[in-house]
Amino acid sequence: MNMVNILIGLMPMIGWGLFPILTGKFGGKPVNQIIGATYGTFLSAIVVALVTQTPLVSGKTFLFTFLSGVCWSAAQSLVFYAFAEMGVSKTMPVSTGFQLIGTSLWGVIVLGEWPGVTAKLVGAFAILLIIIGVYLTTYSEKKVSESESSVVKGITLVLIATIGYVGYSAFPQAVTINGFEAFLPQAFGMAVAATVFAFLTKGNREAKPYKSKSTYLNIISGIFFAFAAATYLISSRKDVNGLATGFTLSQMNVIIATLGSIYFLHESKTRKEMIMVISGLVLVVIAGVITSFL
Repeated sequence: MNMVNILIGLMPMIGWGLFPILTGKFGGKPVNQIIGATYGTFLSAIVVALVTQTPLVSGKTFLFTFLSGVCWSAAQSLVFYAFAEMGVSKTMPVSTGFQLIGTSLWGVIVLGEWPGVTAKLVGAFAILLIIIGVYLTTYSEKKVSESESSVVKGITLVLIATIGYVGYSAFPQAVTINGFEAFLPQAFGMAVAATVFAFLTKGNREAKPYKSKSTYLNIISGIFFAFAAATYLISSRKDVNGLATGFTLSQMNVIIATLGSIYFLHESKTRKEMIMVISGLVLVVIAGVITSFL
């Protein structure tokens, strides 16, 4: 693997790592964040499709990739609520860990990956590392019942969101389509789902998301997400890094997102909590690397 390929593989890490930090900086309610992010992604996907002259897909292929985007939008909406409950620095390691577990289990159960007893045992060990790592990142020295309740709510939201993230990855696998062909219908599905979400509840309607400055600022965060998604499509190609290595490199975004939120969003940590967070991140990253080689 040459240095250029590694640099390409690290581009998604930067985009996806800065994405939650930017949404936190731009603020707003989850409805503002999801509309801005998905609209920014959709606009970027249109530009990518025009530049690469990617043909439009239809029929079953369009439906499944569209549903993939709907799943992502639903999942990300829940994660934005989790941000509000326990902060970006606690949510991102949990989300990344659950996604690694969910993607791995989907690959083993549905796609028949990790063949053989040894691979399954090593994979189970990696999942155990993720669970321990996630637990360490949520550690708090302040044993306040209200704080613990917020963490429980946040983790529950992320756990449910993981189903959506797995759907985001799984739906395109049910049809024959390359990444760039899937990008535009996925982004369209994201934007449509976010629009429906905006008008789904009375609280969202009263928030008047289309009249809020934070909604339009979050279009910028959507562009960063799209940058990560587009470069990931390049990185995961066989002639660049391949799917396993490309996915592992992209998941290093958890380092930027977690540490960045602590320093730039001022999510304060005690010295012991920082040690726990860094230790947990190391375990999650190691587990991600292990699963990429199975």
